Amino acid sequence: MKENQPLLESYKLEDLTLNNRVVMAPMTRNRANNAENTPTDLHAEYYKQRSGAGLIITEGSQISERAVGYINTPGIYTDAQTEGWKKVTTAVHEEGGKIFIQLWHCGRMSHPKFHDGDKPLAPSPVNPNEKSYTPDGFEDTVEPKAMTLVEIKETIQEFKKAAQNAKDAGFDGVEIHSSNGYLIHQFFNKNSNTRTDDYGGSIQNRARFFFEVIDAINEVWDETRIGVRLNPSLHGTFGITATEETIPTFDYIVEKLNAYNLAYLHLSEPFTDVSEVDFLVSEIAKHYRPIYKGTLMINGGFDQEKGNKVINEGHADLVAYAKLYISNPDLPERFKRNAELNEWNEDTFYTPGAKGYTDYPVLEEEPVSE
Repeated sequence: MKENQPLLESYKLEDLTLNNRVVMAPMTRNRANNAENTPTDLHAEYYKQRSGAGLIITEGSQISERAVGYINTPGIYTDAQTEGWKKVTTAVHEEGGKIFIQLWHCGRMSHPKFHDGDKPLAPSPVNPNEKSYTPDGFEDTVEPKAMTLVEIKETIQEFKKAAQNAKDAGFDGVEIHSSNGYLIHQFFNKNSNTRTDDYGGSIQNRARFFFEVIDAINEVWDETRIGVRLNPSLHGTFGITATEETIPTFDYIVEKLNAYNLAYLHLSEPFTDVSEVDFLVSEIAKHYRPIYKGTLMINGGFDQEKGNKVINEGHADLVAYAKLYISNPDLPERFKRNAELNEWNEDTFYTPGAKGYTDYPVLEEEPVSE
């Protein structure tokens, strides 16, 4: 690998300078195993270890009690949670890192056990027929409750309040999780959104909730500190079955995002092989780079070589890494030295404690030549 790697170049997000273009992707790790789902000193250590990333995006952090969908995930809706995240941002900033929090609402990808027996909220009463990770293990999802207009407005305000808490916790910005079959993505999809009011039917109506969330958060954060995440060709997983309107829907959304001066648009390459689905796009970065005029971040199976290539070819500005960041806290340094990478242990992805979380080794410092 050549020394002049695009991944290792600095990058400006308006007034925020990233030391490199290697982004730590948001990853659920289920370490907030306490009564208040509060980030702990262990979270602070985990993110501090990875402060060499150009940008860290935290695991999804639920915006309210109604947003919860998995056990032991940290929230950002109470004072205690905000204080817990403050430990994380302080630790990262002390190491010279930059960190955004991902704001998350699971919608129908949840279970009544998280909501005192009530059904989880969703655009429409359509069961995703997936599994929810509950305190009693993986259980079948249920038919959710269709959100009333009042509940939609309340949820938008929950996003706004969570964004304010994130600012109070010292984050550099926020990422709206509008991806991977969760609440906002459920509004986009015709199969999960069968509403006939202003939030359903046409492409514009199905995108309405998303843009109202952005506008609400923009009352707290400058647009340049707001990122959004989309997964246009998600199909056959996370409860989402794509339709012939899926790509036109995302084309509309991405084109409309050009009216905002966002920190970035974070896109995922397909999670499954969609090459035989003639109405979906197999190469997301290539498809959306000509459409989107701002900073484009891409993730999905990239290694060092592919990451440098996608930037060099002009299809993306930033590359987000997930599993490689679990097992390699010093990933940019390893790229710089073309060093061997640690292998991750999937058995410890979602288990409590330090094992498989903060115990991966880092490279020894290179000796300084005289």
